[in-house]
Amino acid sequence: MEAQSTSFDLLFVVLLFVGGLIIVGLGVYAGRLIYMVKNQNTQQRHVRNRRIESMQSSIQTIAFAMQQQQCDLSEGVIRICRLLESLPLDPLPDYREHFPSTHALFDKVKNYPTHEARNALSKKERRSQDKEREQFESEYESAILKETEQLRIFEALETKQ
Repeated sequence: MEAQSTSFDLLFVVLLFVGGLIIVGLGVYAGRLIYMVKNQNTQQRHVRNRRIESMQSSIQTIAFAMQQQQCDLSEGVIRICRLLESLPLDPLPDYREHFPSTHALFDKVKNYPTHEARNALSKKERRSQDKEREQFESEYESAILKETEQLRIFEALETKQ
């Protein structure tokens, strides 16, 4: 009976040892996975912040070009509004509220054909669209130029996350 008790005790100790090794191994593996996830999140946040900074710089450059009349207002507002709406922020601020004239002109010109589609139009249609676009630009010009002052120093919220 004592031999049987000793073999059970030995088996119990061996099973406890093996179970302990399994638990330690799983703990080390879990710790490694947690470290990898934290590292990946840090890298993703860094890439996201670089993207935001690049987009901010583009918005500032376009606003400056609009002020210097190196860029048509309609082209500038299309580029700026597309950049603002694609900023990887959650939640995305309501930039329509901050830059209402920019967005108002954007809403009027965003569906005009560009590139090949514009070239496919007849000269008469292009002139008509250009005249209409220029009329919209003159209507919003002073308000948009005031907004470009803010856009030249634009900084997206949440870049420090």
